[in-house]
Amino acid sequence: MIVDIDPQSNATSGLGFPTNSMERTVYELLVGSREPIDCITETDINNLSLVKSNINLVGIEIEIVSMSNREFILKDRLSSIRGNYDFIFIDCPPSLSLITVNALAASDSVLIPVQSEYYALEGLTLLLNTIKMIKSRLNSSLDIEGYLLTMFDTRLRLSNQVSQEMEKYFKDKLYSVKVMRNVKISESPSYGKPVVVYDPLSVGAKNYTELANEFLKRNNMEQFQKFDNILTYEAPKFEEVNSKENKDIKANLNNSGK
Repeated sequence: MIVDIDPQSNATSGLGFPTNSMERTVYELLVGSREPIDCITETDINNLSLVKSNINLVGIEIEIVSMSNREFILKDRLSSIRGNYDFIFIDCPPSLSLITVNALAASDSVLIPVQSEYYALEGLTLLLNTIKMIKSRLNSSLDIEGYLLTMFDTRLRLSNQVSQEMEKYFKDKLYSVKVMRNVKISESPSYGKPVVVYDPLSVGAKNYTELANEFLKRNNMEQFQKFDNILTYEAPKFEEVNSKENKDIKANLNNSGK
């Protein structure tokens, strides 16, 4: 299950759901106006459920700031449905807010995506300080699952420098998979589909499938892997596939003209 706790609602729209929906959302989950089980929406993808987000979440902090145990609201609300899923992924906002604190307090571990840019390294320092604080005061079992380099471009010196710095400081915690810059990753949300569904042959889809396999391997859950050979599988370049399709279309048009 994915819990979209980001007011931007990217995980919600990326799975094809409107972000202006006012029913069965994470907002209702947090304020307690609906039972947790009733806030879950099934997606078109097998074995994947979603707790949707919407713009109402922007003002949630004002509503919960006066509640008792405000840092543990999400944890308490998810406790009744936690056993129904193998994994619950919480999509957090990019800001270090009370919403983020709730997500970290409810989690066993945190996977940190890092863009291959200088400012991302600066922001990482602030996030690590927050995680350290959460671990010492609110959630002693919170662990760092790992670090994932995203928007990586092998042609750029900066990307390689960021990678070297990450390897130097975080060693085994850095995932060996790097998510490359890929236009299909950017296109897929506009179609309401994950990239692995939108274009399974794209480099982006391959990267995320590799990520899933490495995640499972690190957690000793290889039995859940669906694509054992993905690390050696060479997906064709989608641009070449498109080029071939265009040639076929032109050939058919010429034949029709004759």
